[in-house]
Amino acid sequence: MRDPQKLYQLTGELPELGRPVLLHALSGFVDAGAAGRLAREHLLDTLDATLVAEFDLDQLYDYRSRRPLMHFSSDHWVSYDAPKLELHALRDDDDTPFLLLTGPEPDFQWERFVAAVTGLIDRLQVRLTIGVHAIPMSVPHTRPAGVTAHGTRPELVVGHEPWITDVQVPASMTNLLEFRLGESGHDAMGFAAHVPHYLADSEYPQAAELLLTSVSRATGLLLPTEDLRDAGERVREEIERQLVDNHQAAAVVKALEEQYDAFTRGRAGNLLTEPTPLPTAEELGAELERFLAEHNKGDAKD
Repeated sequence: MRDPQKLYQLTGELPELGRPVLLHALSGFVDAGAAGRLAREHLLDTLDATLVAEFDLDQLYDYRSRRPLMHFSSDHWVSYDAPKLELHALRDDDDTPFLLLTGPEPDFQWERFVAAVTGLIDRLQVRLTIGVHAIPMSVPHTRPAGVTAHGTRPELVVGHEPWITDVQVPASMTNLLEFRLGESGHDAMGFAAHVPHYLADSEYPQAAELLLTSVSRATGLLLPTEDLRDAGERVREEIERQLVDNHQAAAVVKALEEQYDAFTRGRAGNLLTEPTPLPTAEELGAELERFLAEHNKGDAKD
């Protein structure tokens, strides 16, 4: 294997971090409700961040499959939105340092990238690595959001009941990193928030809040969530307003509530791979769909 260290460059003198937590939220894998993106953007927007390392994306990124955006004006190119894969040092609300790895999931050289990140973990004396994202589930927005936790040791996920039994899924860098870290004796875990499947294509701040709350509980970090909580309340209120006059959509949500309640009582079956036919987004009705489209459009303007 080629030298993993040549995949990244340190940006300066390493800050004093103690034995930090490393949080990673890479884009490109399943992220229902944009929960992982909302969580990482929220942290970078609300906490002071220092760039620690930059990865060489020319070795890792497939530009033709995920083409970056360029801005053209009249007769010339104005800008290029270059993708970046970066490691940041942040401090939580109690001034405790932690690390945040952000950017696109690598398309190439997965094992070499894992080796590079593992080298940084050892060099920076990281005590725990945590990945976050979200998955679509057959759950209603009217019930508390759930989360699937997994880790390299059972002790890391004490208190989290499993929602999914055995399932095979396409690999991701997030999950491969956790797997390889476990093989090498490092503590690593992950959280996948559950997003109602009919809201999977819209921003769902409730799931982002849940991810950060789960990380705080697992690590002791005091991560800010108030803005995400407020945004989640606004989304929920708008959805409820749309359901008042849409009996079809309300009936679908009620059916999901009954299914959810039966599942949580018996912990039988699998809401991710439920064999019973489930309603589609179209069945939620035109009014709810119109709200979701307008909500996304409004976010794009911000």
